[in-house]
Amino acid sequence: MKILFIQPTSYYDNNKLLKKKRLYFVGLAPAIFASVIPEDVEFEACLETIENVNFNTDADLIAISGMGHTILRGIDIAKEFKRRGKTVVMGGYMASLVPKEIKQYCDSVIIGDGEISFPKMLEDFKNGNLQDFYNDPLKKLTYPLPKYELLTNKKIGDFLPVQAGRGCPNVCSFCSVYCLYRKKYMQRDINEVIRDIKRIKELGYKKFLLLDDNIYSNLEYLKLLCNEIKKLNMKWMSQCSIKIADNPEILKLVSESGCVTLSFGIESISQESLDKMNKSWADVSKYSEQIKKITDAGIDVSTEMVVGADGDTIESINATVDFIIDNKIVVPRFYILTPIPGTDFYNEIVAQDRLVNKNIYTYNGAEAVHMPKNMTPDELTNAYWKLYKDVFSIKNIFKRTILREEFIKNPIKYLFYLYINLFYRYQIYQGITPNVI
Repeated sequence: MKILFIQPTSYYDNNKLLKKKRLYFVGLAPAIFASVIPEDVEFEACLETIENVNFNTDADLIAISGMGHTILRGIDIAKEFKRRGKTVVMGGYMASLVPKEIKQYCDSVIIGDGEISFPKMLEDFKNGNLQDFYNDPLKKLTYPLPKYELLTNKKIGDFLPVQAGRGCPNVCSFCSVYCLYRKKYMQRDINEVIRDIKRIKELGYKKFLLLDDNIYSNLEYLKLLCNEIKKLNMKWMSQCSIKIADNPEILKLVSESGCVTLSFGIESISQESLDKMNKSWADVSKYSEQIKKITDAGIDVSTEMVVGADGDTIESINATVDFIIDNKIVVPRFYILTPIPGTDFYNEIVAQDRLVNKNIYTYNGAEAVHMPKNMTPDELTNAYWKLYKDVFSIKNIFKRTILREEFIKNPIKYLFYLYINLFYRYQIYQGITPNVI
């Protein structure tokens, strides 16, 4: 038996496929699923951002899983394979939030965790008894050594992913992770995480991406993990709560263990907006101080922000430009706050009759689909793209990457950030939202 696993790309500019020469942020799902299926099953992975989907494949089963708005491309791929008589299974965060909707386009949907469901689905398929839905939540986050070899022969970056935790203890209403896991948060045994990191090192990599939606939520775990990572002499990146800046002991330990970059979902410089999104635990007034503490510890800061929350105004969106420049954020990314079906935020917007675009298959995170409180949808969309173009002007790119004290100490690193920013600028002027696929 043969499985073709597809990680779809996304659309832009009237259904053009987003393609790249190299994919830096590689999904872990294919490597995990390949490790939990029987040895006699052939498993092939296609990362569509850097590869073309082989619609003439001899695979018996097509599995499709993607992040965010790549679900739209995933549906079209599923339709084509179904037209050709193939059996198609879909999964991932977006499919899990609206499984009945997705089931229209495939034979089966895996909801949530796949480590138990995927092998069970495969066995049912072999026996001619494929179920419409599989939903087997994990009681413990554990799996065999991922088959990273599926990824290493592809045009990827200089690091591979390792998972530490899954889920999140926070309750942000717009977040697909919270709305799927509902505060359930699991962390793998540290020896299992270290096993995977050692394998990545054996494969010749000196850097890894630690996957965890909030590695800061369990301090004892983080301490033990960092102490073990430090022994391996590896560089790493991750994401967590910006509150890590308020704990100098942990921040120092994380830095000394080899952490070079942390990404923070700070969302907005409007406290009212954070409060409306159930993120009142974050304090906007402390952001600049916290970012400085993190960069002073030798860790570069990447940020994810959304615009269009109920506390946002045209003025606050414009002021976000100065915030990014003043704090010299090396890799900032922005999205229009979008009510994703299956999230609490979507239900709130529908209940308030504020959904102006009810065609969920057009949602792309770069165009307003709901009525914001303090502006029109068109004004929000225009302010969003103006924000991106201002932050990624040539002058402001140089201010954030080259014209900083740290450049003298590590020019190669900041020249790399310069390259990333120039590439993002190119995408922005093509009408493409910079993202990690």
